[in-house]
Amino acid sequence: MDFQQLFANYWWVLVALIIFFGSFFTINQGYIGVITMFGKYRRIVSPGLSMKIPILETVAKKVSIQNRSVELEFQAVTQDQANVYFKSMLLYSVQNANEETIKKVAFKFIADRDLMQALIRTIEGNIRSFVATKKQAEVLGLRREIVEYVKVEVDHSLEEWGYHLQDLQINDITFDKVILDSMSKVVASNNLKAAAENEGQALLITKTKSAEADGNATKIAAEAEKEAARLRGQGVALFRQEVAKGMSEAAEQMKQANLDTNVILFSMWTEAVKNFAEYGKGNVIFLDGSPDGMEGTMKQIQALMIKQAGTSDTKR
Repeated sequence: MDFQQLFANYWWVLVALIIFFGSFFTINQGYIGVITMFGKYRRIVSPGLSMKIPILETVAKKVSIQNRSVELEFQAVTQDQANVYFKSMLLYSVQNANEETIKKVAFKFIADRDLMQALIRTIEGNIRSFVATKKQAEVLGLRREIVEYVKVEVDHSLEEWGYHLQDLQINDITFDKVILDSMSKVVASNNLKAAAENEGQALLITKTKSAEADGNATKIAAEAEKEAARLRGQGVALFRQEVAKGMSEAAEQMKQANLDTNVILFSMWTEAVKNFAEYGKGNVIFLDGSPDGMEGTMKQIQALMIKQAGTSDTKR
């Protein structure tokens, strides 16, 4: 029996084997299989080993339900006509594994390339429309607002396609070199201005505190000088009072002893001359030492003593 005769007798066995093994297929984890019959949607199948009608049913597409990411680089123009360059990362995925969602994902676009093009252009358009209403100085501080605006605007379109925007991260926002240089100069000038203001305030505080300290020191010194002068005055007054008192007592005693009180004056005169010579410390004192000079000095002292005695009697 040759091969042709064997094939002619058992061809149906070969066909049965092909049909049997052709009815089994596998779907990898993270994918959902879409089955069509004669080009029309029939059902979806979950990951694992599944069966289909051989020849009639085909696995038209395997839809990934995993997260996918894409990097975007594009340019926008602000309200004051400044060019802004964005670098961002887009994270998206199939909305869920429901049958209607999988049907949208499988049949809304011809290929994944068309989906990516529509998705990228939609996001870029929304960001450009948002940036066009803002000024260049505001854009750098609006990352969060841009992301929230894009999510609100894009999520509706993505839901119609069966997808969901997981996250949009704006990694970098840059401007033209001329604008960057001007911004750097503005920041530098503001820093210099702040430093000058701080330095001026510090100098003002230093001078104010120094003036307050000098004023306090002057006040303290004046108070001390005032107190010292008061004490010196009290000391001088007390000294004069004691001298006058001693002289009065000595004169009274000499009168009682029938002695000449001029002896006291002469003694004071000689004591004064002695003190001038002993404690003068080189200072020149012009003193009339003649008898007439002594007599005139004695009369002055005598008059002082009489005046002091009259004052004492008045107080009494």
